[in-house]
Amino acid sequence: MEKLKLKEKLGYGYGDFASSMFWKMFSVYLLYFYTDVFGISAAVVGTMFLITRIFDGANDPIMGIIADRTNTKWGKFRPYLLWMAIPFGIIGVLTFTTPELSTNSKIVYAYVTYCLMMIIYTAVNVPYASLLGVMTSNLKDRTSLASYRFIFAFAGSILVLATAEPLVSYFSQTANGETDATRGWQYTMIIYAIIAAVFFYGTFYFTKERITPPKQQKTSLKEDLKNLASNKPWFILLGAGVATLIFNSLRDGSAIYYFKYYFVDQEAFLLPVVGISITFSTLYLVLGQAANIVGVILAKPISDRLGKKKTFLFAMILATVFSCIFFWFREDHLTLIFTFQFLISICAGIIFPLLWSMYADIADFSEWKTGRRATGLIFSSSSMSQKMGWTLGGAVTGWMLAFYGFEANMVQTEEAKTGIRMMLSFLPAAGALISAIFILFYKLDDAFMQKINTDLLHRRSQEQ
Repeated sequence: MEKLKLKEKLGYGYGDFASSMFWKMFSVYLLYFYTDVFGISAAVVGTMFLITRIFDGANDPIMGIIADRTNTKWGKFRPYLLWMAIPFGIIGVLTFTTPELSTNSKIVYAYVTYCLMMIIYTAVNVPYASLLGVMTSNLKDRTSLASYRFIFAFAGSILVLATAEPLVSYFSQTANGETDATRGWQYTMIIYAIIAAVFFYGTFYFTKERITPPKQQKTSLKEDLKNLASNKPWFILLGAGVATLIFNSLRDGSAIYYFKYYFVDQEAFLLPVVGISITFSTLYLVLGQAANIVGVILAKPISDRLGKKKTFLFAMILATVFSCIFFWFREDHLTLIFTFQFLISICAGIIFPLLWSMYADIADFSEWKTGRRATGLIFSSSSMSQKMGWTLGGAVTGWMLAFYGFEANMVQTEEAKTGIRMMLSFLPAAGALISAIFILFYKLDDAFMQKINTDLLHRRSQEQ
């Protein structure tokens, strides 16, 4: 069994650095961009998130099926990083572009660009996620690979969260001294698009596919779907993944509203040389991503000791408790707000490498049980759960803002402020608790997976 070199682990991580820059822009800033810059209502945005995501949810398994049937000299999954890097960047820029149109036409534009963005995101992210399942069959290497992936993912997120608001502020300043926020967001996305394309190419160049389907396996979509439908661990992990992303997207999407409308003083400090103010929301979000990295680093040693299932379960239970406590913090509880952001984000960081490592285990379990391997189809569920969780979280955020009477760029009522606080506490806590309940029923513990891995290695050696 070939051990992965550091260069390849780093190369795999590059891909999620690129994806996470855009994902963080979507999960943290897109709802705010649509309501406060683009100029459409929170309720309309919440409904758009849900409708487009129902359509987009079907794209993930379709992309998994297509990737499983792709055969090139570069493998099944790597080529999509090469082919889709430029379209990914272009559509990202268009998503954060504000055309001079009527309100109804803007809504149509938002639907079209947002749908296209998610289609392209799927075409990159499903093959990228699937790579983890074919680069190595070593269980610990997989967790290590997933950890590198998420260290880079959170590093990309930190880059965005630390620079997005300052860059938007800088590019919004026009030559005549006026402010144009629409230009600020568009120019900022151009910078991120260029960086993302470069990192996708890095992943393509440095990684290698090693595991292939059994030689006797014939292409059969019917059989692949039948096997997936009978794969109970897949359904359980899908549910846990969706609930985890609801938890995360609610907290991310609500943070900028929390500090803009619940806090009286939004500026933390001023950068003396460039004269750009750093807001509490920027500090809060960057701290969260730094804590996520701590969680990712802790995931492997803790899961090596306790097992993936128990580590996942304990992290989500702690996240539930900490999130509930968060509701009672006021503006003058700044130290507690940032402390609990750090603790909750560590719990979230622990979860994500475990999720993707467990999807690789499920692909092995399916091959062991059925004699067929459909890595792309199984890993498409990771992207699907990510999108479904983010969509439901984003939709709930938009609807809750509307329900509590939120009005963009206005002084908010106490009822609206309470709703914003709920979206950083009890609502994400519910998502974390549901995720913990799902994982209770997950049966593929580390001892069982070691037996499966040994059996598969024996089968593959006989085929050669």
